Amino acid sequence: MAKKNITIDDLAVMVQKGFIGVDKSFEQVDKRFDGVDKRLDKIEKLIISDHKARIEKLEEEMKELKQLLAL
Repeated sequence: MAKKNITIDDLAVMVQKGFIGVDKSFEQVDKRFDGVDKRLDKIEKLIISDHKARIEKLEEEMKELKQLLAL
């Protein structure tokens, strides 16, 4: 098998092609992370909203209990 001499220019082209592929991969990963961030934001808002409603309900029940005990 004959050896092929690789020049610096050949090597530079190979490295450049490799980085182009990596850039595309990172773009895809960035898009997926953006999607995950949006979904987590929605979940966080739902949880906070639910907790707020539950706390408000508990506060109202505590007021009622205090009123009953004061009688």
